[in-house]
Amino acid sequence: MATTAEDGRYGGPSPVGVLGTGSYLPGHVVGNDEAGEAAGVDDAWITRKTGIRARRWAKPDEATSDLAAAAGRAALRNAGISARDLSLIVVATSTPDSPQPPTAAVVADLIGATPAAAAFDLNAVCSGFVFALSVAQRTVQPTGGHALVIGADIYSRILDRSDRRTTVLFGDGAGAAVLGPTATGGGILATRLATFPGYRDLIEVPAGGSRRPASEYTLADGAHYFRMNGRAVREFVAEHVPPAVHELLRRAGVRPDEIDHVIPHQANAVMLDELGRSLELPRARLHTTVVDYGNTGAASVPITLDAAVTSGAARPGDLALLAGFGGGMAAGLALVRL
Repeated sequence: MATTAEDGRYGGPSPVGVLGTGSYLPGHVVGNDEAGEAAGVDDAWITRKTGIRARRWAKPDEATSDLAAAAGRAALRNAGISARDLSLIVVATSTPDSPQPPTAAVVADLIGATPAAAAFDLNAVCSGFVFALSVAQRTVQPTGGHALVIGADIYSRILDRSDRRTTVLFGDGAGAAVLGPTATGGGILATRLATFPGYRDLIEVPAGGSRRPASEYTLADGAHYFRMNGRAVREFVAEHVPPAVHELLRRAGVRPDEIDHVIPHQANAVMLDELGRSLELPRARLHTTVVDYGNTGAASVPITLDAAVTSGAARPGDLALLAGFGGGMAAGLALVRL
């Protein structure tokens, strides 16, 4: 059973759109042989199974807030907006700097936002950026304010390097978008958020929270590491994401052949090839960054969106489908007129 939040085309005082994008990838490039060494797998195995050839891992002195702030500054520059003009900052992450304070508060300080800007974290794992985009859009639309929405994760800190099912997949990074008033007919046209809690154990970090606090026993068990049932996740995406996409299009009054771009969560390249075919969007270009950056969690959708925009592949007026999916299990979809 899924719990959902959805809407069709928005009314209201003025549409809210993406005014600028930005991203940040750490400088340390990690090839497949390095990533797979402890797990006993090599470049050929990783490439065949995942399509990934490299990823970035953060330096020891870099935290999630550092990546998020760098991506946020880039998005603000591209939007021509000052951090002091923001009314809201949302950081989507499942690898915060610490349990408290929220990483968004650290980011607000790093970028020089004023105390008038509310800042909070949102955790919907790899769907987080689209969830945050929807929340921010609904929050600032009535006031005509500006929001900074960031997806940022450092998964390299929670990987069991001996687990070949996970350690070869993930990279670190951050992506961001500035939201604000846009011209009539543009902006965020519709969103659909859904959570399927019966599948919540497919992706997890079992320990370190209130149910299983960190202890010598959880450490010995490796329960503070990221765990994923990859085959079951792949089946979940194939079963649930395409129908959710077409339901969103139907409710928004958009034909499948009107979609110009699909910006999906970068789970792995093999899965994305399968998803692209099953979506049946005949004109859409499926954008990928997973080959070079791996799966960057909540950062993967905004990093890929920024790559599409800055390369010129996605142009003003194009219609893009953002599709996040991941732990929860959750799926977040957004139709955005660029």
